[in-house]
Amino acid sequence: MQASKLYPSLSIVIPVYNSQLVLPTLAERLNQVLPQITQQFEVILVNDGSADDSWIEILRLSKEYNWIKGFSLMRNYGQHNAVLCGIRAAQNGIIVTMDDDLQHPPEEIIKLLAKLEEGFDVVYGKPEQEQHGIFRNILSVVTKKLLASAMGVQSIQDISAFRAFNVKLRNAFENFQSPNLHLDVLFSWGTTRFASVKINHQPRLVGKSNYTFRRLFNQVMVSLTGFSTAPLRLASIAGFVFALFGMFILIYTLGRYLIFRDTLPGFTFLASIIALFSGVQMFALGLIGEYIAKMFNRSMERPAYIVRDVCNEIGENLAISQKVQRRK
Repeated sequence: MQASKLYPSLSIVIPVYNSQLVLPTLAERLNQVLPQITQQFEVILVNDGSADDSWIEILRLSKEYNWIKGFSLMRNYGQHNAVLCGIRAAQNGIIVTMDDDLQHPPEEIIKLLAKLEEGFDVVYGKPEQEQHGIFRNILSVVTKKLLASAMGVQSIQDISAFRAFNVKLRNAFENFQSPNLHLDVLFSWGTTRFASVKINHQPRLVGKSNYTFRRLFNQVMVSLTGFSTAPLRLASIAGFVFALFGMFILIYTLGRYLIFRDTLPGFTFLASIIALFSGVQMFALGLIGEYIAKMFNRSMERPAYIVRDVCNEIGENLAISQKVQRRK
């Protein structure tokens, strides 16, 4: 297949976190796959504050493979922030993002590109079978459904870090600077043409996933309260429903008193009603607090990431040009 005629240029963006041992294998497999599907390509490895010698390995690989470009961030900003750094540095027409642990096989990139060619703007790689635990899989399904709701695209619930999209889509979030971000929600600012294809999802070669329950929950809260007003509407609806419920209890109590000269006995009933309404109020206040916290964080204008070092001439020129633009 003359895949090079179909896909003239690709940028592969990979966030790296404590992956020193797996990077050589990743680079070797990319070196076997990419020349077969494109004429021009680059691989952007973004070191997201790794505690091991991942950056040293990236430097070594960039000398061995001239198509590898490296960025090292000042600290650990998170997967989505690191990917955003790589996306903004990409030079080619189609961008593919993937994990650094080889759970996303490079050989499956061709499936994303073929689907993208059908006219979609973003294509996700949907695992045929998740290689995580049962609890992680269930939480992942719930998270994706909530993200689909926040994005306003109910037809796509197969969101994953293995995705391909047109470079023009980054114009939708070109000036985004908040440290709290979710890339898939940012994509929905520019398009609703999402699709997915089934891919072979491999077990991790080294180590274990860095996504704990806390991190997944944080991503859900960032997506829902940082990019959607749906939770506030939920709080309003809950308040309205319980207000109607309270009115019904009042009418029922007055009716019993006027008709039967009787009142509802028991402290337990009264305490339960008070606790119920107090719970709803605290829930609503908690949601409002989340939104106020997001507004506070954005008002400080904290950057999504800061680059410490780059390891190739193009990357250095790009970093310099970005600094000049910020000064202007």
